[in-house]
Amino acid sequence: MPTLYESLGGQAAVDAAVDIFYRKMLADERVARFFEAVDMDRQAAKQKAFLTMVFGGPANYTGKDMTRAHSHLLRDGLNDTHVDIVIAHLGATLGELGVAQGLIAQVAAIAESVRDDILGRRGAGA
Repeated sequence: MPTLYESLGGQAAVDAAVDIFYRKMLADERVARFFEAVDMDRQAAKQKAFLTMVFGGPANYTGKDMTRAHSHLLRDGLNDTHVDIVIAHLGATLGELGVAQGLIAQVAAIAESVRDDILGRRGAGA
């Protein structure tokens, strides 16, 4: 059984998806502010490594866990609406790349599974 990473098209597909995804995020006034002081080349590289790992590809991600990686964004107002926007842009990106709806649903489920970590709610009784 192929991994989600393999089913999506491997590294080339992850690279293309991340590049398109961040163009969407930076163009969206609802979330663009979260990236104002971010080195986007470095951010994209971290995101590619993270998604590769969580989709079942090579585990080369060495970044922070989701809670620590996003804690500074919570101070800037990051909330469920922003996570919804991220998931929507990710799904739209994959759709543009011709990814089957079932695979997009798997990716969305993975993103949804870290929502509470991103928003600092895991273990907080929420």
